[in-house]
Amino acid sequence: MSTASTALGNQDKPLIAVLDYGIGNLRSAQKGLQFVGADARLTRDKKLIADAHAVVLPGVGNFGACMTALREAGLEDSVHEAISSARPFLGICVGMQMLFVSSEESPGVAGLGIISGEIKWLPSGVQCPQMQWNRLKIIKQDDLFAGLSENPWMYFVHSLSAVATDQSIVAATCSYGSDLLAAIRLKNVFATQFHPEKSATEGLRILENFVKTCAVVASR
Repeated sequence: MSTASTALGNQDKPLIAVLDYGIGNLRSAQKGLQFVGADARLTRDKKLIADAHAVVLPGVGNFGACMTALREAGLEDSVHEAISSARPFLGICVGMQMLFVSSEESPGVAGLGIISGEIKWLPSGVQCPQMQWNRLKIIKQDDLFAGLSENPWMYFVHSLSAVATDQSIVAATCSYGSDLLAAIRLKNVFATQFHPEKSATEGLRILENFVKTCAVVASR
């Protein structure tokens, strides 16, 4: 049993820190993770984040506003430290976009720069934002996709989409005017443009798979 689980009083569930930087409905991600068996804490406590078995960065709204709020909360270094520690890391919606270098939505605002690439507006000719259920095309198999149906439906709410420099990190796409990046995998980082916590049984399966990965870390 890890020191983190014992010290924090929950020996049965992996401890997942959901970063609380005070913008959007961050609690929905926390509740989804709790529902599938995690000890998920919405927090900006740096010690708790450092002790957690995994870290989640949710996000909704404007890229620039989210990056500013994350920095004002003093959590930018916590993201980099969590990823460099090789612990499981999950980015959701704008939380995925923030991992990139920059966004057309907020010129001059630097992203986290974890992933090389840019966030660009949705292609012309489609309704913006995409606010609907859409089907995933799984590009490469991943443990977090285990147990999903073929081309599962997920719920999207976004006006921009990531364009990765390295296409090998693309785990899934969706079709909306063109093939858009829907999920990425880069070593210990998994991130989705869609909201798994709002995507019914299939989305909760992704969160459950993430928690299982975290449980392996917790058992070491």
